[in-house]
This record gives sequence, C-alpha cells and structure tokens, in this order.
Amino acid sequence: MNVDRLLAEEQSAVESALRSLLPVTRVWPERLHQAMAHAVFAGGKRVRPVLARLTHRASGGDADAITNAACGLELIHTYSLVHDDLPALDNDVLRRGRATVHVAFDEATAILVGDALLTEGLLFLARYPEGALWSDRRVEAVEMVAEAISARGMVGGQMEDLEATGLSEGSRMTQEERLDLIHRHKTGCLLRASVELGAILAGVDGATRHRFTVFGENLGLAFQVADDVLDATASADDLGKSPGKDSAAGKLTYVTLYGLDTARRRLDELESKLIDEASEIEGADGELAAIASYVCRRRS
Repeated sequence: MNVDRLLAEEQSAVESALRSLLPVTRVWPERLHQAMAHAVFAGGKRVRPVLARLTHRASGGDADAITNAACGLELIHTYSLVHDDLPALDNDVLRRGRATVHVAFDEATAILVGDALLTEGLLFLARYPEGALWSDRRVEAVEMVAEAISARGMVGGQMEDLEATGLSEGSRMTQEERLDLIHRHKTGCLLRASVELGAILAGVDGATRHRFTVFGENLGLAFQVADDVLDATASADDLGKSPGKDSAAGKLTYVTLYGLDTARRRLDELESKLIDEASEIEGADGELAAIASYVCRRRS
C-alpha cells in the first residue's frame, strides 16, 4: 500500500471539511477567528481525524459519513498545541513551521483560541454525524473523547509532564513509571480516542472495540516515542517547531531516560506489535498497518 497516497487522500478530505465547518475570518469576532485559522490551517498532518476515518472504514462504515465529527478531534488537538506553546508551559515560538499563536497575535488571544477550539471540537462531535440513527453513538463518542482529554487523560498527562521536569529520582514513583504515565496520557489518550471514535460510530461490538482500543493505546505510545526521537535528531525545518527543547528544559523523555539507540529499538518493537494488531483487525497489508508504520517511521 502506498501510505503517502493514502495520507494525501485522507488529509485532503479532512482539510476540505475543516474549511467548510470553521467560521470565515471576517465574521465576528474577527480577530479570534483569524487566530483560530492561524492555528488550524498551518499544515498539520491531521493524524487524529485520519485515524478516525480509517478505523470507521475498517469497521465496515463509510468514512465520509464521520469526517465532520472527526474534525472535532483535530480542533481539540490544535487547542492542546496552542496552550502547550504558551510561555507558562513550553514557551515555544514555532509550531508547524510558523509563529505560534501567542507570538503571531498575543498571549491572551492564544488562551482564548485554545478555549474556542476545545469547545468547537466537542460541538462537532456532539453534532455530527447528523440524524437520529447516530444519536446514541454520538453520546457515547462525546463521553469517550471528553474522558480522554480530561484531568484523568490528556490534561493530567500534561500536568505530570510539568511535575516531572527537572525532578530527581526521589519522586513518588520511578522515572520509568512516570514516563509511561506521561506518554500514555499526554499524547496517547487522544490518539487512542481517535481510533475508538471510528469504531464507536460504526457500532462495533465490545470485543471488536477492545481490539481497536489496544491498537490505539500502542499507537499513541509509538507516536510519543517517535516524537522524543525526532526532538533529539531532527531539524527545525523537519519538525516545524523548535528541536532539542525537551532535553534543554530537563524534560523526561524516552531518549533522556533510555538513550537514543534504545528508543529506536523500542519503536521497532512497537511497529511490529502494531502491524500484528492491525492484521487481526483488518487483515494483512491494510490501511491501519500502513498508518502504524508511518507513525513509527515518520521524519517530522
């Protein structure tokens, strides 16, 4: 399977939907909508909504039917990036190859952009797909995503990441346990939720959903390990953001804890596991296996 072609087609579908759903920048409040567009339309890979579309198709559904709902995941993800970049958190000036929102606009606007994108994202999930047929599935989907990004999920992982920065070995858990907690929550929860969203909206049974959940959890872990490797090895042009910041800030990452070679070996192990899991779901050489390899081998 040509993963580049697959991603290009999937990203195009998501991009078109985002442009049709988000308010135009000349509509009140103009500055807020301009800043939201600056954050959303900066060339992101759209991995989360693409995952939702692929898992829905792997579950026997029509991917186009859930694209608008899947766009909610992209808005939620973008909100998290806008807030992560703020001076109080990562204090980054570059995201997706352009000035971060608080640099291009101002800090107060960036906070409101994050607030707006989170709210709009949940609204997309609650509103789409349209029709009574989807009603119960939408409720389940909104609850699942909200739980994934809550204090027990993504936001909690961000808090743990802050607490881990620069801490010694004498903390209340081992560094290995803390790193696993950060990876599985800060990045992993929303990626797992993206996989689950497609399955829930397709109405799969409990056993099938569990297989998707396990795949999503391991994919989220692989994505973050790959991020840690890229932060240590890639250039700003490759990443679209400032490289080397995690190490300089004393952040706990797979590379700082285990070393680059071990991190790369772990990625190889995760890729093999994910391909096996994807094959159980949709057969050999399917779309989920292709996206798993892409996540583990990506260069940006």
